[in-house]
Amino acid sequence: MITSVLPTYNRAPLSFVKGEGSWLIEADGRRFLDLAAGIAVNALGHAHPVLVAALTAQAGQLWHTSNLYQIPQQQELADRLVEATFADTVFFTNSGTEACELAVKMARRHFHDAGQPDRTEIIAFEGSFHGRSAAGIAAAGSEKMTKGFGPLLPGFTHLPWGDHDALTAAITDKTAAILIEPVQGEGGIRPLPDQCLKGLRDLCDEHGILLILDEVQCGMGRTGRLFAHEWAGVEPDIMMVAKGIGGGFPLGAVLAREDAASAMVAGTHGSTYGGNPLACAVGNAVMQIVAEPAFLEGVRARAGLFRQKLEGLVAAHPDVFEAVRGSGLMLGLKCKVPNMDVVNAAYTQLLCTVPAADNVVRLLPPLNITEEEIAEAFNRLNAAADTLASAG
Repeated sequence: MITSVLPTYNRAPLSFVKGEGSWLIEADGRRFLDLAAGIAVNALGHAHPVLVAALTAQAGQLWHTSNLYQIPQQQELADRLVEATFADTVFFTNSGTEACELAVKMARRHFHDAGQPDRTEIIAFEGSFHGRSAAGIAAAGSEKMTKGFGPLLPGFTHLPWGDHDALTAAITDKTAAILIEPVQGEGGIRPLPDQCLKGLRDLCDEHGILLILDEVQCGMGRTGRLFAHEWAGVEPDIMMVAKGIGGGFPLGAVLAREDAASAMVAGTHGSTYGGNPLACAVGNAVMQIVAEPAFLEGVRARAGLFRQKLEGLVAAHPDVFEAVRGSGLMLGLKCKVPNMDVVNAAYTQLLCTVPAADNVVRLLPPLNITEEEIAEAFNRLNAAADTLASAG
């Protein structure tokens, strides 16, 4: 018999009832150190006082009006994002999946209105994840994502990760855009080298096509810059954002240059809830903290410390781990044992992690995790690895 909650998740037997910073409290009182952060969502941990205050104050005034009217909180957040990034304009969504849908529409509409309606094809990459909507699964293209959901939205070409020759050969006069994550998350914490991202930008400029970056997981300070592409010194034409931007409250966005977005006029897109006062009040509070240079400097320092400890962990357990991957506080442990064995062993040490493809365990702690908590995370990971090594 089917359960009352549609059984589409393999849930761990845990029920968390409270969160405090980098910690989650289970219904039975156990305290778990959270290296999952809601899959890179809780950028400032749980129950951050600034975010709680922003949400509470707004909740007492106005929740929802729809985009039939001006929304001051939305305008403020858009202004902050435009000031801090390459973008000239922002559309707010509720999720990264919705951001993907708009990014695809925006790219195609751009060329339609430019008198090139046949330029509809988008190049994407194996191992990618862009959400679970029609456009998202078509963009990812993997059998795991698409099996049983056909016919798929046409117009996507899938290339091997890092195959430069295949990329050059794939561009035709029908190509509208290249869509890529600067750091693959679900795909196994695979950072795109800076020179490759620069090369993509040059290729797009050469052929007059758009560069769409999916920074849903790697953005909002996760890599130690506000957005991951900043490390390469390049700018996209369109960018998808979500997860950390709301600090745990559902919020996403598409950021774009004016020339890429100018075809999206009144009536071409919309959202009932997107950019509502509650979400944008929290988003503004997140931006006030995460966009500060001193905060990002702290993320980079903590990331360096954590990576150093993880390198030591891999060296101490060569039968369990193979390597450390990632950028900033978006880190992965490539495993030699099944990655779910590591995830489950970590649960026994009261530690939350996240599995990913390519037999990787993701470590996505709150960006404000303390040095003491990083040391404790190492100790618990080490204990988990000890149990796996002894069992093997």
